Amino acid sequence: MFDLLPEYPDVVNLCNGEPDFSTPSHICEAAIASIQGGDTRYSPTSGILELRQAVADKYTQQLKRRITPDNVMIVCGGTEALMMSLLATVNPGDEVIVTDPCYPNYFAQIELVKAKCVSIPVYEKNNFQIDPEDLKKAISSRTKGIILNYPNNPLGVTASEEYIQSLEQLIDDNNLIVFSDEVYESLTYGKSGHYSLAQNDRIKDNVLVMNSLSKTYAMTGWRIGYIVGHPKIMKSMFRLQESVLSCLPVFIQKAALAALRGSQDKVQEMASAYEKRMNLLVDGIQSMPGFKCIRPMGGLCVMANISAYNKSSEEFSRELLENAGVMTVPGSAFGPMGEGYIRFCFANSFENIQKGVERLSSYIASRQ
Repeated sequence: MFDLLPEYPDVVNLCNGEPDFSTPSHICEAAIASIQGGDTRYSPTSGILELRQAVADKYTQQLKRRITPDNVMIVCGGTEALMMSLLATVNPGDEVIVTDPCYPNYFAQIELVKAKCVSIPVYEKNNFQIDPEDLKKAISSRTKGIILNYPNNPLGVTASEEYIQSLEQLIDDNNLIVFSDEVYESLTYGKSGHYSLAQNDRIKDNVLVMNSLSKTYAMTGWRIGYIVGHPKIMKSMFRLQESVLSCLPVFIQKAALAALRGSQDKVQEMASAYEKRMNLLVDGIQSMPGFKCIRPMGGLCVMANISAYNKSSEEFSRELLENAGVMTVPGSAFGPMGEGYIRFCFANSFENIQKGVERLSSYIASRQ
């Protein structure tokens, strides 16, 4: 789809899952001050202590148990967080479970550690949540862990405490490591809140929380995130980081420190704006014949069911690009269960989303 984009200059891009907001000014100012203060040398491999402490304080409050810097490593965004977590815990030939559909980077990262990816389907009729029986069938003697992503990209669903409790016995009985991708934690809507899997007492020691400042603070290009986990696992990651990245720039870590320690008003403002944009997009999608979608509870994405059109998701996405001037992502990009869906992102201005909805509505009406 991105390769086709240059051919269509007047396109409304409802494809990118990247905040369109600028990084809050106090975060940028902290980075500038750090550079001007001479913070341009190597930093500790696991991250500067002040930032690790800030993350530990955040999770001490969130998880309601003591978290220390020994539980925390600073990494180059959520992508490296998963890669380091897999490298530290998964051996060649092990199996790692993912949901289908899921964020497609998971497939490649599991392959990079020479493990086997085992997909389990999630269905719209079940609100895209895992059926415990499907999880049970997927577990074998070689299963090392499961990647769970809440709030979810591309499905927009969140996890409740009751839902995680329905999975905890299988996770605990089989000693599975839970790779918990929580990069959208601040973006929940309506009455949905964020429940971290590390809050579950029974499985907490087996949960690796992978998080990033990219979505929460509109810091995608800064490439800064962190992992929170049991100190025994984290020690392995501290050693691995030396060979993978050596360290992160101090001035970027100081910016992250300002983000975590500073005012959270901008975070709330951005989340509120995203919710308004989401409602505009969903209301527009649901008003069009042949489209169905579940209203997202979190994240930046809407997965729309287009099976009524009897076209592959790639064909339909291309049709919308060519004829309506709206860019989407074929659901098949997220796994076989994504076929029959297309993904919209509402990380765009209210005006552009409105324009996109109007274009789609006009085109769908014209083809009836």
